[in-house]
Amino acid sequence: MSQNNQSAQSGQANQIQIKATDEILKGEYANAMQVMHTKEEFVMDFLSTFPPVANLVSRVIVSPGQMKLIAKALNENIANYEKQFGNVTPSDTPKTPIGFQSE
Repeated sequence: MSQNNQSAQSGQANQIQIKATDEILKGEYANAMQVMHTKEEFVMDFLSTFPPVANLVSRVIVSPGQMKLIAKALNENIANYEKQFGNVTPSDTPKTPIGFQSE
């Protein structure tokens, strides 16, 4: 039996090896997010805000089907977090509207 067939039969064929640079692994801090959508995609803009300025730190674009899976995973993880650490109180919504400005 070949190596590929052995891996597929043992369930390893479904594993994906994730590669990331140190720069990506350090992450980005975001304390706000905007979500926009069209019929074909959802756009999530993660922002670091310190009024009166908000800096875009990351933009993630996904299909509606992927967005549904992301929402499910987030809800499950919040529930798990609250079981372990107690209820999370939502942050206040921003009092100042957030939007893009040209420089």
